[in-house]
This record gives sequence, C-alpha cells and structure tokens, in this order.
Amino acid sequence: MSASRSRSDVAAPARAWQRMLSGRRLDLLDPSPGDVDIDDIAHGLARVARWNGQTQGAHAFSVAQHVLLVEEIAGALNAAWPARWRLAALLHDAPEYVIGDLISPFKTAIGFDYKAFEFRILEAVHVRFGLPPTLPDEIQSEIKRADRVAAYYEATRLAGFAEDEALIYFGRPELSEAHFSNTRDLLAPLPAPDAQKLFLQRFSDLGSEL
Repeated sequence: MSASRSRSDVAAPARAWQRMLSGRRLDLLDPSPGDVDIDDIAHGLARVARWNGQTQGAHAFSVAQHVLLVEEIAGALNAAWPARWRLAALLHDAPEYVIGDLISPFKTAIGFDYKAFEFRILEAVHVRFGLPPTLPDEIQSEIKRADRVAAYYEATRLAGFAEDEALIYFGRPELSEAHFSNTRDLLAPLPAPDAQKLFLQRFSDLGSEL
C-alpha cells in the first residue's frame, strides 16, 4: 500500500452534530445549552408533522401546534401554575426539532436508549431557558396528563381514530374543547410559517412573565 493516501481514501470523521439555520452546531450526543436557539426550535417544530403526517387537512399538523395545544390544556388543568411551568409544557417536545417526531409504537420498539438521548437534548433546552434540567415529578406528570388530552383530540379530529378506539389508547379526556379553544381552533392545521409565528409569540409571552 502506498505511504500516501488520497483524500478520498481517508474516512471522514463521524458527524454527530446538526447545523442549524442560526449557524449553531448542536452536538446531539453532548448537547450544550449555549447551542440551543429558540428560533431554531420554532423553525424545526413547525416543520415536523405529528402522526407521521397521517392527518386531515391541506397542511400537516405540526409539533409546534401540538405543543401550543398541550401548553394551553396544561394551563386549563392547572390554573395556578406560574409561567415557568407553562413554558416547560410549551417546550416538552423541543428535542423533536432535531430528532423528529417518532410515533409512540416506534419509540417503544427502539427502547430506553432513544429516550435517554431525547432527555439529554431536553435537559440542554431547559437549562438554556432557565428551567430545571429535570422537572419535578408532579410537573412532569401534569404535562403528560395534558399531552394525553391533546392526543385524544388530535386522534379523533385529525388522525382518523374512532372515539372508542381513542379511549383505549389515550383515555377519556378530562376537558372538553371549550375549555382550551375559546380564542382559536388549535386543532386546525396551519402552514408552517404561521405555526412557527404562533409558537414564537407564545414563547415570548411566557418569557415576559418569568
């Protein structure tokens, strides 16, 4: 073998970072809070489809809309919550801006390693925006409670689930839509730029209350 090797013969180093439109590089294996930017999160979440895109409407129902829905439901279920916990609800799926929205059956098949990977990114997001790296159990439990309510309505309004089928997988919703959609229909799929704008506005509103 020749002592000198062409550049094409040398394997490129493995890349574990994602370049963002802001110019940041987020290391997916060791994410730094300093590399987290809310504009990157909003842009990504507004372009990631819930339910693998299998929803009704001219536009995908994005993760950005989903987290807006969960945040509003969490607030309706916990009227005394300070803004920081509502912010945690808004950011609960933030890692999906880089890893996408894997449907629950696939997450189950992959197992714990995927969740650990997801949690590392979420911890970096929390630290970046002044939240505890790991939320208190009772707060996390309430966000999951709101997430199940959102999933029920998404499933039945958008993803083709019959009500009895949705009850099996998501349980009976604890709130009617009237309790969390008084000002706009949060279940109406929006174009990505509109969902991105709504997400950023809500983030700004909550940030001004911290």
